[in-house]
Amino acid sequence: MATTTDRKWTTQYPELGTDPIPIERCLSPQYFEQERERIFRRVWLNIGREEEIPHKGDYFVKDLEVCNSSILVVRGKDDVIRAFYNMCSHRGNKVVRACTGRTGGFVCGFHGWKYDLSGNLLHVPDEEQFFDFERGKYGLTSIAADLWNGFIFINLNPQPAETLGEFLGELGEGLTGYPFDQMALVGTYRAEVKANWKVTLDSFQEGYHVAFLHKRSAGRAYADQKNPVTHALAFRLFKLHRMMSIPGAASYRPTPVEMLAHRFGSSITNVEENRGSQHSLPAALNPTKSANWVFDMIIFFPNLFMFLFDGTYFTYNFWPLATDRTVWETRTYYPQAENAGQRFSQEYAKCALRDTLREDGNTLEAIHGNLASGAKTHFVLQDQEILIRHSHKVVAEMVGS
Repeated sequence: MATTTDRKWTTQYPELGTDPIPIERCLSPQYFEQERERIFRRVWLNIGREEEIPHKGDYFVKDLEVCNSSILVVRGKDDVIRAFYNMCSHRGNKVVRACTGRTGGFVCGFHGWKYDLSGNLLHVPDEEQFFDFERGKYGLTSIAADLWNGFIFINLNPQPAETLGEFLGELGEGLTGYPFDQMALVGTYRAEVKANWKVTLDSFQEGYHVAFLHKRSAGRAYADQKNPVTHALAFRLFKLHRMMSIPGAASYRPTPVEMLAHRFGSSITNVEENRGSQHSLPAALNPTKSANWVFDMIIFFPNLFMFLFDGTYFTYNFWPLATDRTVWETRTYYPQAENAGQRFSQEYAKCALRDTLREDGNTLEAIHGNLASGAKTHFVLQDQEILIRHSHKVVAEMVGS
């Protein structure tokens, strides 16, 4: 167990230092504009999964306010997934208004310009009235898009500095084999939070709060006398990304309804030791091979969190809207239910996660509201908050300060 005081994670990464973290970076509009340009417009961003558009002609639209952009993602007739700016080449109107759909092509509702699924401009009404017009130059503006284990990523840099595989690096490679493709989306949550996006990220990058904030929900499954403040089993830091491995509480005893739910599936409270593996997990997960391991939290820079359990997973995406506003999206995935017991288990697990999320969300706006008071100028971090320290260091290096 990682509960002893002589195990110091931060000293394993001396480049992080131990200084407090400046609060001003979470308040400054100028800093936010630099983050917008130097991070979100330059790195690979996850905007969905390929099963959202399973058939040729299926599409979805994702508005990214942090990049002042509307993104159109479509599966072409050749089965290739492509991304475009959702912007007509004529006068800049949004070509597609519906969030999702299936089509053989796109027609702008303003003046009827028509595009095919590959973004080529097919038809322009009254085309002869334009001057020196070459239709081939006015297709939809394409965006770099690629897949990793079914996750769709885009990069708004016209010439990405690295491929998606290079960007995800060792951590991405280490997760190959996790059964993402064997699980389906069963629930989503979305909230707009009045807080800086880094404040929202920080709240989920440590287990220090679990025994206190979640004492009425999932906390008792992760904190007990042997591990009272949920020390992690392991932390791993990469150039941009990071992960944390979390154990369950050895003394945890499920309630009768939890026992029934756990019998038929996984959830955030299913932490019983030696519960038996349902899948062959990749080597990157549970790096200490602990018998009381429950899940690993994977954080792909800048804003994708994956909580990978044995039998279920859920994700967070945090999308900045402004210096003091963030959209928090949650998606939960389970194997397709084959009977009533599994269906009940999944619904119970969704509710358990919902209750925990509401507790997390309760702190975010309170934190950000206090920051502007000026009463404090820095965050002070302990050893188990090493992921927060790494997160702020990566952002500062990308911004250039």
